[in-house]
This record gives sequence, structure tokens and C-alpha cells, in this order.
Amino acid sequence: MKTIVICSGGLDSVSLAHKVAAEQELVCLLSFDYGQRHRKELDFAAACARRLGVPHQIIDIREIGRHLTGSALTDEVDVPDGHYAEETMKTTVVPNRNAIMLAIAFGVAAARKADAIATAVHGGDHFIYPDCRPGFIDAFQAMQNHALDGYADVGLYAPYVNVAKADIVADGSTYGTPFAETWSCYKGGARHCGRCGTCVERREAFHLADVADPTAYDDADFWVTVTGSFVAEEVE
Repeated sequence: MKTIVICSGGLDSVSLAHKVAAEQELVCLLSFDYGQRHRKELDFAAACARRLGVPHQIIDIREIGRHLTGSALTDEVDVPDGHYAEETMKTTVVPNRNAIMLAIAFGVAAARKADAIATAVHGGDHFIYPDCRPGFIDAFQAMQNHALDGYADVGLYAPYVNVAKADIVADGSTYGTPFAETWSCYKGGARHCGRCGTCVERREAFHLADVADPTAYDDADFWVTVTGSFVAEEVE
């Protein structure tokens, strides 16, 4: 199956790229510049493409991102510290981000005669990101079936949509993902902060998967206090 992977440069999407490269025919990596403050993640996506020997295309949607206001990822809003599933983390939502990216990606896949678009949304995203939930994935596939009817048949491959990030770490380890060559932190500093939601989730995932974490954090122990005192309910 000829597959295009949407790759941000983060742990999840880089792990997915290595999985697809091993199991399918990886056509290329597709990244999006939407004006995110942690744009350095795109450098890690480029490095992944070079490592896997496939083309890498960055699609510039900064003008669209400029209108998706109110997010800590695109505006002058502080990125909150704490567990990913806390209410405060909703400030990291960029409205309709995945829907916009996937719509573009499906168009690219149709034009390039690819069979599938792969996305690394996972179960840990369900708490605050509605466009990462199974219902959205199923509905988006149904919508694209209508949008491309008679022109192309493109599937949406989301193997992690019902699993936790720890499972992605375990899977990535199986396929030799170089985790040190991935970027998660939303603050986009010189090193991972260790305190924002995505850093906490990353650190916790390595612990739960019993895989050594090669990441350098400014605060490597913050996650222990946060995860020990927080319990979240799953959102379907």
C-alpha cells in the first residue's frame, strides 16, 4: 500500500513513519507549517525523511493558522504546565487543525495516486482534542469517500487511535525509532521543558513502556508529581 505519512516531527508521527516504512510503501512525509511556536519540530520531520530516504514536503498554511486564534500554540498565550488531560490544556487546541491538514493531505494523496494517508492520533489525545477521536476518524473517512468518489480511493490509516502513547513508544522501539531525534515540547526551547502537557505525557509514556527515555528535559522529574495526583476519564 502506497502511503503518505503526516509527520510533525514528534515522537508519535516519527514512530508511525518508521512503522509504515517497514510494513508498507512509504511515499513521502507531509508536514504543515501553521505558525506553531514550536516550529523546530519540522526540522525533526525533515531529518526523519532523510533517514528513511523519502521526499519531505512542508505545506505552508500559516495564513490559515493566523485566523485560528486563541491557542497557546499559535498566539501569545502561555503554554500551560501539567498533565495533558487537565482542563487548562484546552488552550493548546488549534480549532479544526487536524481536519484542515487531513483535507489537504487527502487531496495530495489523490493527486499522487497514493492509497492511504497515515496519521498518528492516539488515545491520549481524546481528552482535549476532538479531531483525534475515533468518531472523527471514521466520519472523516466517510466524508472523503464522498469527496473523492469516482476519482480516487484513499484510506485513512490511524493505527494508534485507540492506544496510549506508551504503546506508541513500545511500537516505535520495535521499529527502531530514534526517539532522541523527535521533538514534542510545545514551548519550542533549546531542550524539552519537561513541564508542559506534551512533555509530561512523553516522559510518562517511556516510563509505562519500560523503555529508556533519551530526551533531555529542563525539569525531568516534574511528571512524577503531576501524573501521581491526576486521574482523567476517557472521552470517546
